[in-house]
Amino acid sequence: MAANLRNQNQLLSKMAIGDGHGEKSPYFDGWKAYDKYPYHPEERPDGVIQMGLAENQLCFDLIQDWLMKNPKASICTPDGVLNFKDTAIFQDYHGLPEFREAIAKFMGKVRGDRVKFDPDRIVMSGGATGAQETIAFCLADPRDAFLVPTPYHPGFDRDLTWRTGVQLVPVACASSNNFKITKSALEAAYGKAQEDNIRVKGLLITNPSNPLGTILDRETLKGIVSFINEKNIHLVCDEIYAATVFTNQPNFVSVSEVIEEDTECNRDLIHVVYSLSKDMGLPGFRVGIVYSYNDAVVTCARKMSSFGLVSSQTQHLIAAMLSDDEFVNRFIAKSKERLDKRRKDFTEGLEQVKIDCLNGNAGLFVWMDLRRLLKDQSFEAEMELWKVVINEIKLNVSPGSSFHCSEPGWFRVCIANMDDSTMEVAL
Repeated sequence: MAANLRNQNQLLSKMAIGDGHGEKSPYFDGWKAYDKYPYHPEERPDGVIQMGLAENQLCFDLIQDWLMKNPKASICTPDGVLNFKDTAIFQDYHGLPEFREAIAKFMGKVRGDRVKFDPDRIVMSGGATGAQETIAFCLADPRDAFLVPTPYHPGFDRDLTWRTGVQLVPVACASSNNFKITKSALEAAYGKAQEDNIRVKGLLITNPSNPLGTILDRETLKGIVSFINEKNIHLVCDEIYAATVFTNQPNFVSVSEVIEEDTECNRDLIHVVYSLSKDMGLPGFRVGIVYSYNDAVVTCARKMSSFGLVSSQTQHLIAAMLSDDEFVNRFIAKSKERLDKRRKDFTEGLEQVKIDCLNGNAGLFVWMDLRRLLKDQSFEAEMELWKVVINEIKLNVSPGSSFHCSEPGWFRVCIANMDDSTMEVAL
């Protein structure tokens, strides 16, 4: 058996037989445990509840209602079938004009219409995963690096590095200041990379943060823009949670707003990643967007998008949906309202058993603090606790170490991917 495996491996590439995909992580192990025995209220009441998936399932009724009222939006209905041929035939990689216009308008809408986006800079990709990889290919060569503040989404280890050969250099952030990104932390990480002879090509930030569930304030963003201009490196802003900011919270501030105010900023260094997976709850549609202020990056990314286009059928439907201002306004407002209630209900439930969370204001999750439950302040103790949670309590929550958190004892818990009754069982 072992000999046969070795022979097979000799026939494959190093990428095929390597573990660059990053699946050897408790983040993915938790998903496997759920897939093996998922919770069902009747068939498997002792199954694992999925709390490791950042998905918004709280507003599908709004989308389903819109679809029922707008059957022409789908080419697979009697009302929309006349558009079937024009949608099904070859489309170039620029995307349908009405799709790019609708996406640009929606991106402005979820940012409070305080900034406008140019449809001609909208580049399609197969979800944010494809968008991140495309950006990495455009900006960096193998062995180059991006700085990434911790904790950060485990998928970045796959999305930006697996096929590109790019490295990620952690920027250590601490709970003592609620994991804020500081100039000193950025300088320390940049300096360490230089000492190690690693060429830093950019800084990647997530705003709102996954897994923290917090938004970056304007002054922090200004400091980040100043830092990357000073170092002459790129800034990639993952803003896929832009509309998942709760009610009665500070407004989300996009990097696009900040550079409008900063006349000295080199816009060629600024790039935004967006998708509809989180804000609209449509991860299965694989709508990812690269929006760059650099003309050369737009041109290159558009050519690369041939490897991960959004289907013309999806473009047609999304263009119609996002062009409906009344629906979009209602959806954004209701989503914020429902997410806010879900977070409040969940955190109040945790408070009853004296479990705290970072004070968040956005996202589809909470950053739960279980440090007091560790037998000692080590990542080994964190893993022991995580195994109890997933194997005995049957909750798939994700340990902070899988997010490269610099401190043990933190866990990300997703709260919007289940109905109310399942949430009550989880609590």
